[in-house]
Amino acid sequence: MAIAERHGLPISAEIASGPRHETKLVNDTLAARFVKKLPRRLIGDRAYDSDGLDADLRSKGIEMIAPHRARRRKAKTQDGRALRRYRRRWLVERLFAWLMRFRRLVTRYERKAENFLGMLQLGCAVILLRRL
Repeated sequence: MAIAERHGLPISAEIASGPRHETKLVNDTLAARFVKKLPRRLIGDRAYDSDGLDADLRSKGIEMIAPHRARRRKAKTQDGRALRRYRRRWLVERLFAWLMRFRRLVTRYERKAENFLGMLQLGCAVILLRRL
């Protein structure tokens, strides 16, 4: 899981086991961020449409922008104005494309999770050094 800023540079990166849902990983990933300041907005795909996650992030002063799932039963919380920012979600996908250039991250040679997290953070640091 990774969080990128508006230009696609990594702000935070975290790993977790496979069966956990992405909405459960958001708080852990925000806690492991590289910068001190929390982002004002997070943009995610339809998997992040969760009222619990919205309330949790709102208490921290973060606005969650995610389109609603098609079968949402509760009232809609997103309007069209905020969803215009959703078009910039490709910048996060570009961050993952940059990370896939590192062979150790693609094939995961590391057996221990700590070593893999270290390689992920090293890859983020290299991306930051190249882009800044």
